[in-house]
Amino acid sequence: MQYRTFPGTTITVSEIGLGVWTIGDDWWGHIPDDEGRAMIRHALDLGINFFDTSNTYGQGRAERLMGEALKGVPRDRYVIAAKFGYDIHTEHARSGQRERPHRWEPDFIRESLEESLQRMRTDYVEHYLLHNPRMDAIRNDEIFETLEDLKHEGKILGYGVAMGPRIGWLEESIEAIRTRDIRNAQMIFNLLEQEPGRAIISVAEEEGVGLMVRVPTSSGMLEGIYDENTVFPPSDHRSHRERKWLVEGLQKARKVAFLQERYGDTPTQSAYRYVLSFPIVMSVTPNFTSREQMTEAATMSDGRSFITDELQWLSEQYDQNFGIKASDDMRKLVAAPVH
Repeated sequence: MQYRTFPGTTITVSEIGLGVWTIGDDWWGHIPDDEGRAMIRHALDLGINFFDTSNTYGQGRAERLMGEALKGVPRDRYVIAAKFGYDIHTEHARSGQRERPHRWEPDFIRESLEESLQRMRTDYVEHYLLHNPRMDAIRNDEIFETLEDLKHEGKILGYGVAMGPRIGWLEESIEAIRTRDIRNAQMIFNLLEQEPGRAIISVAEEEGVGLMVRVPTSSGMLEGIYDENTVFPPSDHRSHRERKWLVEGLQKARKVAFLQERYGDTPTQSAYRYVLSFPIVMSVTPNFTSREQMTEAATMSDGRSFITDELQWLSEQYDQNFGIKASDDMRKLVAAPVH
């Protein structure tokens, strides 16, 4: 396992992190508590020391399982990125794609942190991230004054932003990176979804802000396990997507598959290698659902990156939509429902 250090800090994390969302929530299928704890401990055995979580994941379940699994493990052996901002106690619970209400009052931020620390059985977190903030939150001085106070109190070592895909998040990310003293920004970025990530990477490099990347396989599209006949069950969040996403995505993935052979990677490993080829990316945090997936990911962290010419070609392919044009057959596929 290779490790990277967030710029301006002494916080060193594994290139492969563990996004605890899949363990705590049921969007990818239910993982029993015993298996969830075993997955977290297996991550440590593989050299994964970076855990990405949120109080929203399973209404605190992900944090609780982390606390139980890591009980007795020296605190300097792992790093936590936790998120806040959503009111998980509201009766307007998230349903399907509906979002919970945000709350950014200083007292609520403190309460959220204390509850998370208790569930995770720790005194502090390394990164405390605003969860899907809009521009009004990023421009809210009171939030960042509160975070500075928590930092001085030793309850957080630093703070940042975790940006979501449905909020017009390019401008928000750049505003946060350029105007706030953040050390960490999380975004979606992968071969098939290079924007707005490329622009954010450029600004993060200028400002010295380390990036975390989630959804590195484009919601499974780059894992080589789906075809045009795949049907996602209604409980799977991907069932809400347009058919075009599946059909075009598979065509694009096949066009770049030769890179897997060049590095001796599986399709999934190749997707991770692409993201980690950008030095300002500190870690990728995939949505693992099994220990086998974690082992596959950990073995690709070997210090090798795509070369400049390959990255340039992939960027050009993205700009040209990978040469995908809508044929009559493809129009029929796109018109068919996903579920």
